[in-house]
Amino acid sequence: MTRHNLVGDVAHLPDHAFGAKSVIFWGTLAFMIAEGMGFVLAGGGYLYLMGQATAWPPEGTRPPDLLWGTLFTLVLLVSWIPNHRTDKAARAYDVRQTRVGVIVVAAFAIVALVIRGFELASLNTRWDQHAYGSIVWALMFLHTVHLVTDLADTTVLGAFMFARDVDGERFSDVEDNCGYWDFVVITWLPIYALVYWAPRLL
Repeated sequence: MTRHNLVGDVAHLPDHAFGAKSVIFWGTLAFMIAEGMGFVLAGGGYLYLMGQATAWPPEGTRPPDLLWGTLFTLVLLVSWIPNHRTDKAARAYDVRQTRVGVIVVAAFAIVALVIRGFELASLNTRWDQHAYGSIVWALMFLHTVHLVTDLADTTVLGAFMFARDVDGERFSDVEDNCGYWDFVVITWLPIYALVYWAPRLL
């Protein structure tokens, strides 16, 4: 009887997996669901406060300037292209393309953070000015934290991709990181609609 025929022997199985076959995938998904609920609650708070207000934003306060928020949104949407290419390269165990992709996605995150700095300066309200200012800053802060978190994760993955021999587990990690970047992009879209367009259209 060979070793592979022994009952319970898993030595021949791979040490990593992609998608739903990966334990890390389910952990990342659970994290995104939990964090997504935080965004839902914050968005619900925004809508509740808007519904209770006689004017939104309050008199004497202008809605955020559209330029930086819209530019930020466009950068995130364009970043989907290299992010999905990186995901595809990781699944194909393409070291070169995965390395390039991780660098490009990290660069998009850095550009987005720079724009976010200008964006925060153009909200036209302070966080402690009134309920409108507080909820706008809360939404922006929540999303910025996730953006910074993903940039840190992408940077660490990039270091691993360049600093040591790349094994299958690293490719699986890159795939999970690409999924989280999608989460960062998708969660921004309703926030953008609430912060920038709701005060103008509703």
